[in-house]
Amino acid sequence: MAEQNEIQLFDGKQVRYVWDEEQEKYFFSVVDVIQVLTDSPRPRKYWNALKTKLAAEGSELSSKMGQLKLPSSDGKSYLTDVADTEQVFRLIQSVPSKKAEPFKLWLAG
Repeated sequence: MAEQNEIQLFDGKQVRYVWDEEQEKYFFSVVDVIQVLTDSPRPRKYWNALKTKLAAEGSELSSKMGQLKLPSSDGKSYLTDVADTEQVFRLIQSVPSKKAEPFKLWLAG
């Protein structure tokens, strides 16, 4: 799978993503999306709690997401939960945020 890691900024916060040439899709770091939407000091913990809640509600969203190696702030790459554009739009609906609409526009742009 040929991939290209990228980082974009939304509202001053990084959003890591990968272009997958085989699938012709972008995959975004879920933790970065959660950070942008919630301003949570612990976005990974927020995401873990949200995954549990979604699973309890019968949502298959988190189970359909995959993991890819993305660069971290320490310069190393780690497996990270990722979602394609369609999954990110569904995720946004699950997170109460005043940034949801601006982020959707940014994502679609």
